[in-house]
Amino acid sequence: MKTNRRSFLRLSGASALALGTNSIELVAQASRALGNRPPDDVAADESYWRDIQSAFTLDRSLINLNNGNSCPSPTVVHEAYKRYLDYSNQAPVYHRGLIERNIEVVRRRLAAEFGCDTEEMAITRNSSESLQIAQNGLDLAPGDEVLTTEQDYGRMLTTWDQRARREKITIKKVNFPVPTSGESLFAMLEGAITPRTKVLHFCHITNLTGQIFPVQNIARMARARGIITIVDGAHAVAHFPFKLRDLEMDYYGTSLHKWLLAPTGTGFLYVRKDRIAKTWPLQAAPERSESDIRKFEEIGTSPAATKAAINEALAFHQAIGTDRVAARLRYLTLRWANKLKPNPRVVFHTALDQVYGVCCVGIKDIPAVKINAFMWDKYRIVTTAITRP
Repeated sequence: MKTNRRSFLRLSGASALALGTNSIELVAQASRALGNRPPDDVAADESYWRDIQSAFTLDRSLINLNNGNSCPSPTVVHEAYKRYLDYSNQAPVYHRGLIERNIEVVRRRLAAEFGCDTEEMAITRNSSESLQIAQNGLDLAPGDEVLTTEQDYGRMLTTWDQRARREKITIKKVNFPVPTSGESLFAMLEGAITPRTKVLHFCHITNLTGQIFPVQNIARMARARGIITIVDGAHAVAHFPFKLRDLEMDYYGTSLHKWLLAPTGTGFLYVRKDRIAKTWPLQAAPERSESDIRKFEEIGTSPAATKAAINEALAFHQAIGTDRVAARLRYLTLRWANKLKPNPRVVFHTALDQVYGVCCVGIKDIPAVKINAFMWDKYRIVTTAITRP
């Protein structure tokens, strides 16, 4: 293959879309045919969603109800990733460099889609990396307090616990009943603040039960008190509609291999512009990069192909639209949840009036691990046992 910019562009959706059953163009055509139909109406249109389904290559020997860890990528995204990887391998230093220069296009498109300045968007490998950049990048002194919840993601709680062991900061974890209201969550966090509270870390939507937090209200309350906010958005981005700038927090980390359907090992970190220079990168960066969002991407040699294929994943998502995705996920969840709701033995740990694609349900007196095992052994249904909702 000729090694120039034109040959690289042939690999990407910027110059041509793969045609056929699994193409972005087919999905875009199906979406255009919907006209102005509202998302809630489209949610039940099985003909439209069959077109979307045909864009994936899946294992049909099982039913996967756990897409929260990593969602399968559409075939067009997976094939693009493999093309970028093959291209990189042909002349690693030169070809990888060509791909890396075009990562700026990915950055601009992500920032535009999710609502922030391009210079506030760092492309990372996952939510954990994104959030740990923020968690470990803040200057905190012994006795400073971090306020979070017992239901936050375990890896993020472990990160704070390690800082507490090393630096003698205090980690305060509050617990809340599920499901609950946004007003109750706000009051709980506000009531737990002390004069020593320097950081407030919480989820946009929890991985355990799908509990949604009123991010903007909490961020405004915290800022008025001089408290830094870190938001775990692992399960929010491309799941339901919002814009980062409207949430008003200081840091927001997410994975793109979840609801955006990008290759495994992709994510982003939003950093409010006035916080960039005040935040240390996870790996060392030169002093001249102090105010550059790209300093958070200093990880040494890594596969550029993974980041490049975010472009195709974003194009696929945009061809459907976040509003339609959210409506479809809500429709599918309520289809089974409403049938179980009248059963007195069934317990919902998720509020059905705010549910999308994450719903936690149990059966009285039966441990979650037993339900999980039964679903797999009897029906080959993949679920996750939640033991601490």
